[in-house]
Amino acid sequence: MNRFARLATRVLSVPLGLVRLEPAGEAAGVVPECWPAETRPDQAVLECCRRVAQDGRPLFLSRAGDGAAAFSFAGVPLVGSSGELLGVLAVMDPALRVWSEDEVQDLSDLAAACSAQARMRMRSEIGRQAREAAEEEASRVHGLLNRSELLLRASEDLADTRGLDDVRQRVGDLVSGDLKPARVDLLLVRQGVFHGVPSPVDGDASPGGVPEQFALGSHWPVARAVRENRMVVVPGPPADSGAPAGTLTDTLAGPGFDALDLHTAACLPLRGTHGMLGALVLGWDAAHEIGLNERAMLTTIAGYTAQAVERALHLDDRVTAASQLQRAMLTDLPDTPGLELAALYRPAARDDMVGGDWYDAYPLPRVPDSGASGALALTVGDITGHDMRAAALMGQVRSMLRQADHDHPGEGPEEALGALERACRRLDLPASGTAVHAHVRPVADGHWHLKWSNAGHPAPLLLTPDGAVESLTEHDVLLHHALPPGPRTCGTRSLPPGSTLLLYTDGLIEERGTDIDENVERLARELAAAPPGIRLHALLRSLLDAVGPREAEDDTVLFAVRVPAP
Repeated sequence: MNRFARLATRVLSVPLGLVRLEPAGEAAGVVPECWPAETRPDQAVLECCRRVAQDGRPLFLSRAGDGAAAFSFAGVPLVGSSGELLGVLAVMDPALRVWSEDEVQDLSDLAAACSAQARMRMRSEIGRQAREAAEEEASRVHGLLNRSELLLRASEDLADTRGLDDVRQRVGDLVSGDLKPARVDLLLVRQGVFHGVPSPVDGDASPGGVPEQFALGSHWPVARAVRENRMVVVPGPPADSGAPAGTLTDTLAGPGFDALDLHTAACLPLRGTHGMLGALVLGWDAAHEIGLNERAMLTTIAGYTAQAVERALHLDDRVTAASQLQRAMLTDLPDTPGLELAALYRPAARDDMVGGDWYDAYPLPRVPDSGASGALALTVGDITGHDMRAAALMGQVRSMLRQADHDHPGEGPEEALGALERACRRLDLPASGTAVHAHVRPVADGHWHLKWSNAGHPAPLLLTPDGAVESLTEHDVLLHHALPPGPRTCGTRSLPPGSTLLLYTDGLIEERGTDIDENVERLARELAAAPPGIRLHALLRSLLDAVGPREAEDDTVLFAVRVPAP
């Protein structure tokens, strides 16, 4: 614009030239821009410029005295691409002069070129504003996408948590990437008292640890957040407060937080279906401003966390009840002279963490006039399923099999299994599965006699005194309420001193991607390689560790009977 003003003065041989750009739009009170900036045109020149702008036509005049100073003025409007007024290119001469046609044409040509430059300037300004607006919008959309992605991850990750420590770990992993807090704590309210959920990584305590227990009615911001069902933000100290850096003023988030060197904390209530569950506390070790968008995001994350906590608490209660039921159904092994017994049960790591696997051992009734005593019944079985229903069915089947042995004294284990099947059909009990039922009786010289009947169960393994392992493969069909009861067979073996009989369920040898027969062979090798003097429970634990699947998708039973060597 300065160049066009200078060109106009040179081409028309005048002392003053100026470019006056009118403000765009209807902005009232905005002063037009003038170039050169140091130009100080008098009021008469400005009036002439306003007249050109108002009329939208060129103005060439020379004015004599009439009480005012004489001067000559020439001005041409600058127009946009749609004919709109952009401004005025004007020159002024304090002397009177007649504007020639060439001068009029020269100024018009300069005005056309100046108009083109003004349009370019306007487009550049519009482009800059559009670019800044686009960058601002892109930043806003990027933030929204990040928040949406975080909330989507929260809904997915917290939907399949299984325990409180899992909930705490996943919430920490979620917020650490986007919000970057220095501390994440999960506090639960039980009987009016806050209890911290330990970190599955740090255990009970990192410095300051999980906050100590404190009452729901206390003055701490965490307690207020839960009582009032609202987010409570504890800000850091102002710059002129004189408080030490890294401390929370007013009140800390809760007891124990003073040792964590936090600067800002957010206390989020966790509301469940039937009331308040506790609070989620996020702490930052530097000043952290929580705006409206972040508040909304934190509130949503707290909602997902509350759902996960409620589900975890329900699952814990259910698993606790199921585990108590399972333990009540697992037998205390009898003290039997001349035999060593040991059993090991591992629940499934999914569903109810209980199932239909069981072991049992109990004295058999003495048969009158037989002279034999000390006989023992042994059972390992697997009712289909690994949930509370399977555990309940297992308890019924176990009791019915015991009753069958006592109702048929002196008869073999195959008769007890047959009686069990007939009873299930008469009572319409939908029990299905597999079992090995055995009787062992003492005979002369410390030997025992084994009789067993196998209803579709994995074959027991017999470790003989010479270190060989035999698979007792004789078996019949599995137990199923839809199958008609048929005759069952019975196998027999002698158990000399130094023998070990191993019974187990399929949870020990079944694993995805592996061959069951190869796993049984590996089990036999591990049994044969066991040190001769190893205690039975240690033997079972070593077999489970060596052969059992890494992920316990099914419950597992191992049951061993040993005839001690002299």
